[in-house]
Amino acid sequence: MRRRVRGAVLAPAGAGLAVAAVLLLVGLLTDDGDARVAPGGRAGGISTAAGARVLEPGARRDAPALSGDDLDGMPAGLAGLRGHVVVLNVWGSWCGPCRAEAEDLARLSRETPGEEVRFLGINTRDPDRAAARSFVREHGMGFPSLHDPAGELLLRFPPELLNPGAVPSTLVIDRRGRVAVAIGGAVTDEQLRPLLARVVEEES
Repeated sequence: MRRRVRGAVLAPAGAGLAVAAVLLLVGLLTDDGDARVAPGGRAGGISTAAGARVLEPGARRDAPALSGDDLDGMPAGLAGLRGHVVVLNVWGSWCGPCRAEAEDLARLSRETPGEEVRFLGINTRDPDRAAARSFVREHGMGFPSLHDPAGELLLRFPPELLNPGAVPSTLVIDRRGRVAVAIGGAVTDEQLRPLLARVVEEES
């Protein structure tokens, strides 16, 4: 029987097993069938962020229910975004790497058609909303962010998909509300854009 790994067909005999073993050794294939990519690596021919985890549809888990107030006290959450691909970014105004990625995320959110993709932030460990709002203005982040000063929303995710101690982190959630891509650490426009396009192109 043939087996597909990240879109490639492996032969059923010893050669296929040898290739799979090599993939395991270099960290490209995880034990649950998704791809974990080293810095500068490629998943299915796509250049990705360091530490990106790309999950095939059959291996995806539902994102937990997220709702609350945004930084302006308005209601926000994932429930109203079902049917769209969602970029969920975890950030804090105190976080240096968050500053490094913020303008890339803001630019990508402006350039991505809203009927296809929505952006939502989770602002964490910022007890003062004023500092977080200042960060948003400084970096031109036009999308809402849930205010989660104690990190309670982050604890709803499986830690292998979203480590509550890893800030920033970014998830791409598919139209069915499942986590399709998980990235621990700062991400650039160049790294995120092709991964996002891949999920957008999927059939719902």
